[in-house]
Amino acid sequence: MLRGFMPEFIYPRDPAYVVAAILLGVLLDIAYPYHSGLALRLHPVHTAFVMARALGKPGSSRVRGAVTWFTVMGTHLTAYGALLWVAWSVSPLAWVLAAGYVIKVSAPIKLLIDTVNGVREAASRGDWGRAKELTQGIVRRDVSSLDEGHVLSAAVESLAESLVDGFTSPLLYVALLGPLGGLAQRIANTLDGALGFKEGGYADVGWFSAKADTLLNYVPARLTAALIALLAPPATGAVLRNVVRCWLRNARVTESVNAGHPIAAVAAALGVTLEKPGHYTIACGDTLPCPPQVRVAVKCVALAAITWLALTTSLTYLLHVILQYA
Repeated sequence: MLRGFMPEFIYPRDPAYVVAAILLGVLLDIAYPYHSGLALRLHPVHTAFVMARALGKPGSSRVRGAVTWFTVMGTHLTAYGALLWVAWSVSPLAWVLAAGYVIKVSAPIKLLIDTVNGVREAASRGDWGRAKELTQGIVRRDVSSLDEGHVLSAAVESLAESLVDGFTSPLLYVALLGPLGGLAQRIANTLDGALGFKEGGYADVGWFSAKADTLLNYVPARLTAALIALLAPPATGAVLRNVVRCWLRNARVTESVNAGHPIAAVAAALGVTLEKPGHYTIACGDTLPCPPQVRVAVKCVALAAITWLALTTSLTYLLHVILQYA
């Protein structure tokens, strides 16, 4: 394991510091999920996105795209690595506080859940203008012309996919590589979001960012889908065998090789159809989701996030034991 050779300011030998930082990061996210003003301008997702768009010009080559990826990644890891080094030089407590912040901005979950709950609440009172506005904030597709069921489908799909991109995947890399591992995953996902398009002149310059994001999230996407499936019976009353069957049958219908797994697992847990018109249909039920089913989707994702948090902290201690006897 690489972590056995890392400097302590990257990954302390005492796993309690890392676990404390993980828990602090999650608590900070719950307490302060929104960013505005200076906090937003300094947020690594914001700065990485701005840098990526400035360096990765549409129509540029794959070489420029790769250089952009390494430049943005290297700049951010160096800056936040310096923060962790300074904090460790002060005290382990200062390191936990700094690392907690890094994890907070790398693995957000509260804003996602609040947004999808907002979509459900708006839909429940018939305010589809507000429901579309909130949904548009978390999806790439244009939702303005979508019908009610497809608006809710888009929100649930984003909820499932973003659980991986924004929470389970970065936390897994925190457990394996420390806070900078989680940040690296989050920056890679941001680079994909900034450049990883096949249209608009980004096909070449965004190629490296898209491939890197796919590689980093390949395992977390499948582990998260499996966890959702395992939690479906207590969360929704679904039959595990049916959930697994529907998940595996539909996992490859999306263009993304990763996104289909958590989306299909949630669709199977709910027993609904999730559909992006003109692109894919994940048919695990006869109808598109309605507001009460969106509530259940949030419940499934929240339960999966809590369980993943417990698994991540346990993995951190397990790796410490393995390294001691390696």
